Amino acid sequence: MRLTHFTDLALRLLLFMAAHPDQRTTIAQAAAAYGVSRSHLMKVAARLASAGLIRPGRGRGGGLALSRPPREITLGEVLRATEPDFAMVGCMAGEACTLTAVCRLPSALESALRAFLETADRYSILDVLPGHWPVAPPPQI
Repeated sequence: MRLTHFTDLALRLLLFMAAHPDQRTTIAQAAAAYGVSRSHLMKVAARLASAGLIRPGRGRGGGLALSRPPREITLGEVLRATEPDFAMVGCMAGEACTLTAVCRLPSALESALRAFLETADRYSILDVLPGHWPVAPPPQI
């Protein structure tokens, strides 16, 4: 599995904002910091705002702010808000397959996806910010 570039930018934007907690972040600042397109980052910010993860502001004193402290925003929330779907094989996306009646691959992958997201839910934006450590280590698998 590979996350989309969109999700990568969403995570980077949230990390940038968490690293600068005393100021509102502008799209221009974050785009320059990561060397990415402002228009693409605006789409990312719009999705994060619609998911309730950030608060945009307009005018003087505008910019972006996290909607909650970074320790309260989980990676799982961000992934669910930004990934279009987690269909890892065609039949999970509704594509026809002649093996559907006898195949258990989708159920195995769904189980793996649930475990992935449950692990992502244990980490916050603060946990993955450089210089910070998770409250509890991940379980050994």
